[in-house]
Amino acid sequence: MKEEISKAVEEILGLTGTEDALSEGIIQGSNESSVILETPPDSKMGDIAIPCFVFAKILHKNPAVIASDLKNGLEQKKKELGLDEVICVGGYCNLFVNRKLFVENTLTKAADGNHGVEKIGEKKTVCMDYSSPNIAKNFHVGHLRTTVIGNSLYKIYDKLGYNVVRINHLGDWGTQFGKLIVAYKKWSSKEAVEKNGIQELLDIYVKFNNEKEEHPELMDEARSWFVAMEHGDEEALSIWEWFKDISIVEFERVYDMLGISFDSYTGESFYREKVPALVEILKEKNLLIESQGANVIDLSEYDMAPCMITKKDGSSIYHSRDIAAVLYRKEKYDFDKCLYVTGLEQSLHFKQVFKAIELMGLDYYKDLVHVPYGLVSLDGEKLSTRTGNIIYAEDILKEAVKRAYELIEEKNPSLENKEEVAKKVGIGAVIFHDLFNQRIKNINFSWKEVLSFDGTTGPYVQYTYVRAKSVLRKYEKESGAVTCLLNSESINYQALADDNSFALIKTIGGYEKAVNAAAESYEPSIVARYLINLCTDFNKFYQECPILKEENEKIKEARIQLVNITAQIVLEACGLLGIECPEEM
Repeated sequence: MKEEISKAVEEILGLTGTEDALSEGIIQGSNESSVILETPPDSKMGDIAIPCFVFAKILHKNPAVIASDLKNGLEQKKKELGLDEVICVGGYCNLFVNRKLFVENTLTKAADGNHGVEKIGEKKTVCMDYSSPNIAKNFHVGHLRTTVIGNSLYKIYDKLGYNVVRINHLGDWGTQFGKLIVAYKKWSSKEAVEKNGIQELLDIYVKFNNEKEEHPELMDEARSWFVAMEHGDEEALSIWEWFKDISIVEFERVYDMLGISFDSYTGESFYREKVPALVEILKEKNLLIESQGANVIDLSEYDMAPCMITKKDGSSIYHSRDIAAVLYRKEKYDFDKCLYVTGLEQSLHFKQVFKAIELMGLDYYKDLVHVPYGLVSLDGEKLSTRTGNIIYAEDILKEAVKRAYELIEEKNPSLENKEEVAKKVGIGAVIFHDLFNQRIKNINFSWKEVLSFDGTTGPYVQYTYVRAKSVLRKYEKESGAVTCLLNSESINYQALADDNSFALIKTIGGYEKAVNAAAESYEPSIVARYLINLCTDFNKFYQECPILKEENEKIKEARIQLVNITAQIVLEACGLLGIECPEEM
């Protein structure tokens, strides 16, 4: 409906295809109109508002006059546009839609197999690089951000029909492993590592970084061990493989708790052997220069530091390994887009990598996207494994599940499958807390906020789903009928034209827009905030509109169908965030 209204506005005002309108960004010159359509703050003012201020510069008219012209034009098209009334409010032209028609169109679309969301990504491939923890370091709350953001974006793109390749680009190569080998040989043992696992590796890593301040020669030893790894030294690689195996076990335990899996675990080590070929390509293109013994790409022309390809000892570095990874992924997957979900502090790194791809003459540099997120701090200090200022993801998840279980014991001790429900509620609370915030915002970790079950939280959304499902179960038990997707031939749409039902249906109609906007801006918070709005409108509908006690059967059936569709969209939208919903709680 909104597209038809937008096109009608362009036609009435004579803006279609005009150079002025295109240059001002009023319209895009495509099938999808960009005329601004807003929602009035009060439904009594209308269902759709068209601000006419944006047209004033082109039409050289007062916005109020433009609104009046629009009103006259739209009055002639009310029936075909599905409008009941058109009014002017200052510089706005406000529209009241035909509720019965709107309800029918919206619910019929929402009741299809994909809940009205078009599969716009079919035959397109997106590579998604996320999570990517460093080997031999605990999976901490910072890793949790990239993991849940990336997982949600994967689910959103998958919903839109894209073929998504989930890549866990493990940090399993680099000088830090030289540090670990030195630390292991000086301060640990095979028995200690086997007993304490990754915690032992973390402890000796922190010890190394403390000791090197007074003993800088330790760094020379670390670099030597890493060079040995690069040259295939058997002892160095054997220790490295051992540390890697221990780490993967730890990571998988967290991924299992989150219900997350990957299509590829090709980390940095996979690409180290591809760097020599990359060096040759860069030499052929005259892109490499020597700087203090290292090979770099000069990016000063683009106001960036040099992009290092090999260090002075000849070893690879994360820039060269990431460039090699781009080339490999394009060849293997022929991606249409490749996303990198990493911290904001890595922005310069990816600008350098993407610029290197561009300078190599590869036009798919435009398809490489860094999706940054803000830092997680603890009491205002940056998380750091070097200093030990850290909170582990597994501890957060376990504590959330524990608190959810205690709440269930208090509120509903007879609930079946309490452990399973507690896991869904606790972990859902952690995920929703992260994804409700815009990803670019910095977060100061707070146990109180993360594990809160009140307000705009995951448990609130899950409870709304449980409430809807409870209504449906009671209806099925009382009537003997099985609720199903909307039967457009039998539903009484007029029965859903009251204010509360209509407000809920308008929000349901915004589901496709929310999913598309989340994909376009790489922002799962749009889906999370949509869910809160949907649940708020549903709970108001639930309070104000009798459902099971409604005596008119046609109205009752219509409201049951509305409950059913809402429950399905809540369940699916939670799934897009990586959150499971219990049937009872």
